[in-house]
Amino acid sequence: MAKVSLQDIKRIYGNVTAIENITFDVPDGEFWVLVGPSGCGKSTILRTIAGLETATSGKLYIDDQLVNDIPARQRDIAMVFQNYALYPHMSVAENLAFGLKMRQADRATINRRIQEVARSLNIEHLLKRKPKQLSGGQQQRVALGRAIAREPKVFLLDEPLSNLDAQLRDDTRAELKQLQNRVAITTIYVTHDQVEAMTLADRIVVLKDGRIQQIGTPQDIYQHPANRMVATFLGSPPMNILPVIYTDGKFIANKQVIPIPPQLQQQLQPTSGEHFDLGIRPEHITINNSETTSDLQPSLKIQIITIEPLGKEILVKGKLPESNTAIDVFADANWSGKPGDYLKVTLDSNQLYIFEPESGKRKV
Repeated sequence: MAKVSLQDIKRIYGNVTAIENITFDVPDGEFWVLVGPSGCGKSTILRTIAGLETATSGKLYIDDQLVNDIPARQRDIAMVFQNYALYPHMSVAENLAFGLKMRQADRATINRRIQEVARSLNIEHLLKRKPKQLSGGQQQRVALGRAIAREPKVFLLDEPLSNLDAQLRDDTRAELKQLQNRVAITTIYVTHDQVEAMTLADRIVVLKDGRIQQIGTPQDIYQHPANRMVATFLGSPPMNILPVIYTDGKFIANKQVIPIPPQLQQQLQPTSGEHFDLGIRPEHITINNSETTSDLQPSLKIQIITIEPLGKEILVKGKLPESNTAIDVFADANWSGKPGDYLKVTLDSNQLYIFEPESGKRKV
């Protein structure tokens, strides 16, 4: 086990800068997740840590040792890829033992580690099978087991669950988190799935265009996003963003008036005619049949586009009338409505976010 430290890492391919100014420290034993849209640089960071890519500039430390010039095989890192990369001609036991044999471990150590890992991953009954005889979830556990058996300092995972179906992905995600808690190996995990990031991570690194947007715990990033990109990327469905104009103590959103709570007005100190992006998450919007409005409970009229029943609740996807501004809201399971209907919804005034339209930086 070890801590991992990246200091101002940059990776350039020809005229393209894949990652830039990447700086963070992963403490010993923690589970960190790199998340972001495709092409944001998360896999490049992981491969640079593994030694499969060479940083153009910057310093990379593993357990306080500078490893920029140390080859991958000497970094004591185990990596699990999206395609598992199991040896098809070897049994499960032989796949689990492969890394240990390459490190010239003795037979007793190899047998002990195979049994320990197989027991922890519930694959003891599969040890004599070949990969082609396994399901996708079983192959994924074998790939994890092969990496864990080596007892590496650092565990790197590059979207290892993306090939699994939804239910198996949920089950395996829970198993993976429990396993990491037991073995306490420093783990860095790459995914584009924000649900995986939120449920697995001790800390999340949100990336866009090769740069870090925010680092923090899942709840901190969810509740206090640094900018509009982070706010809309983490959360399912994403945060609603409404373009608004400030005038005479109110926001105007596509001709609709949204009263500004006094506390927000004091924090923002807006000027007349100033443009903002107002953000609010769907769970902080309620359907309201009342005709009354309040400065403390601003409301909007929306038109229903689609209705998505989710069992315990209903996701109503709508928009501001005569515009393309989308707005999602949750309704109770017994709510009824249909596309084309108009709804009055109330916004929780304590859950409003204000972003700069150009930079996306959060102001409030």
